Amino acid sequence: MSPSPALAWVTGAGGLIGNYLVQLAPTCAPGWRVRGLTRADLDLTDFGAVRRALAADHPALVIHCAALSRSPECEANPSLARRVNVEVTRTLAELGATASLVLFSTDLVFDGRQGSYDETAVPNPLNVYAQTKAEAERAVLPHARHLVIRTSLNGGTSPTGDRAFNEEMRRAWRAGRTLRLFTDEYRSPIHASVTARAVWELALAGATGVYHVAGAERLSRWEIGHIVAARCPELSPRIEASSIKDYHGVPRPPDTTLNCAKAQRRLSFRLPGLREWLAVRPEVAF
Repeated sequence: MSPSPALAWVTGAGGLIGNYLVQLAPTCAPGWRVRGLTRADLDLTDFGAVRRALAADHPALVIHCAALSRSPECEANPSLARRVNVEVTRTLAELGATASLVLFSTDLVFDGRQGSYDETAVPNPLNVYAQTKAEAERAVLPHARHLVIRTSLNGGTSPTGDRAFNEEMRRAWRAGRTLRLFTDEYRSPIHASVTARAVWELALAGATGVYHVAGAERLSRWEIGHIVAARCPELSPRIEASSIKDYHGVPRPPDTTLNCAKAQRRLSFRLPGLREWLAVRPEVAF
């Protein structure tokens, strides 16, 4: 009897990137069994339940997408953010000793003073969410088999309709709101399906350490808003320009664009800019 295919867990499968990882598994990870885990399937903060599930399933790969990722929620409840983002990650990294772990992290671990950050840049997080992600990275990286993926704003279609940046913008316009968007805050947006494809390639190739996976274009929040608005004229989208200099909330890094040359050297395809990717896919909802 032939052996069973290797099993991969994808946590946060009800979210944006996790959902794309599961959807694309048949083409990106042929020969693998993939178990997408949502909160209803397994409470990752119940460490006893996680231990039992790992022992029962013996996954060879854990792609950890689940997180408390909304900055206002993290600022309001830092202890919860640390438990979900740090302690869960540490538990998966240590309990899954026979599995390779892929942790999703963020460009926001940087303070944004430089831009075009590569993997050698030293993190300097400015808010609770970013601080917990930087700490989660430190929990993962001592393990030789594990991989940290830093990404930027991801767009696409999520199961709940509110996880992607384009979905948040659409919801605001559908409610009749005008979005005030910074002309001087820059990110490297990417479609989540591209992120998922890249992560499958890197993980299955045995990549370890830190890799940046993001779009090839430096775009301001203002420019991103115009890209999304052009795809949904039926919503009569309204945008106003603003400056990060006039913002008085939780500190925001001005330029967390990512240099993805390291990942690009290992990928079979080019990481595109968001505008380029959308231009040849007019049928894609965005």
